[in-house]
Amino acid sequence: MSGIVTVTPAAAIDQTYRVDGLRLGDVNRAVGVSTELSGKGVNVARAVTLSRLPVRAVVPMGEDGRILAADPALQPLLAVVPTDGRTRVNTTILDDATGTTKVNEPAIPLRAADWAAVVAASVREIDRIGADWLVLSGTIPTVAEGGGLVDILELLRAAAGRGARVAVDTAGVALETAVANLDLVHLLKPNAHELAELTGRELLTIGDVADAADELHRAGCDLVYVSMGADGALVRSSAGLWHAHTAATVVNTAGAGDASLAGFLVGLRGPDGQDDPATAVATAAAWGALAVSSATTVLTSLDGAPLPIAVRDPDPATPLREPATPPRSEVEPR
Repeated sequence: MSGIVTVTPAAAIDQTYRVDGLRLGDVNRAVGVSTELSGKGVNVARAVTLSRLPVRAVVPMGEDGRILAADPALQPLLAVVPTDGRTRVNTTILDDATGTTKVNEPAIPLRAADWAAVVAASVREIDRIGADWLVLSGTIPTVAEGGGLVDILELLRAAAGRGARVAVDTAGVALETAVANLDLVHLLKPNAHELAELTGRELLTIGDVADAADELHRAGCDLVYVSMGADGALVRSSAGLWHAHTAATVVNTAGAGDASLAGFLVGLRGPDGQDDPATAVATAAAWGALAVSSATTVLTSLDGAPLPIAVRDPDPATPLREPATPPRSEVEPR
C-alpha cells in the first residue's frame, strides 16, 4: 500500500481578500479576491497531488461547497459526503502592512448519520487506493443531535482495521482524545502553540520543543512532527531528532501547516520502504516555506521551493523566533 486518505470533518470555503492598508472599523476595498474549496485535509490532499502518491480527500459538504467540488479538476481527488445545509466560510485578509488576518467560522454540526457515512467512505477509499495512511485534519464538529464531538475514535479504529497508519492534525479536546489513545495514532502533528498548550510547557528554544515532543513520543506516539512557522520544523521518532528550516518570503500563512504535513508524508517514504524522518522534515520545511510565499491557501505547484537545511540533534539552546506559551495556569515549573 502506498496511498494517503485525508478526512476533513469540517470542510470550508476559503475566501481570501487582498487589501492595501487594512483599516479596522472602516470600509476596505479589496484589490484581489480568490475563492477555494478548503479545509485542512483538503489542503493536504491537494498538496500531495504534486507528488506521485495516490490520494483521496473524504469530506462532508453542504450544497454550496458541492458546487465548488463539481470542478472537474477536483473530482478525481474528492470523495464527497453530501450533508444538509451549507458549508462554513473561512475569511482571510492579506495586507502587506499587517500580514495575514483570519476569521474562521466554527464547524457546522454533523448529524450522526453523516458522520457514519464519513467513516464508511474513508474505509472505502483506503481500500480503493491501497492507502497506508489516514490523515484526520482540522476542527472536529459536534454531533447535531447533541452529545459532544463526533466520535473520532470510530474513524481511527476503522482505519487501523484496514491496515492504515493514522496521522492526526487537530487541536483542543480532539487532540487530547488522540493523545489518550496513542495505540491508534502513529503521527501527531501539532504546531508549536498547540504543543505548548497540550504539554503545559513554555517553548522558548529548540530544546524546549524537543523535550515536549519527547514527552509525546515516550507516551507511545511513533512520530511527533511539530511545525514551527518561522522556526522551521522538528520531528522526533525512534530513529532520532531532526530540525529543518529554510528561508521564506511571507505572503499568506493560511494553509502552510497543511502543505508542510503533505510534504512530511511524501518525504517520509524512504527508498527501502522504511520511514525516512530526516527527508520528511526537510521536505515539510520546504513545502511549508513555499506555501507561505503564495497568496492562496492551497499549494498548487512546487516550482520555486527553497532548499531546506536539516540538522540531526540541533542545538537545544537555539532561541525560537516565534516562542509559544500555554495559558499561565498550565505552565509547568521550569
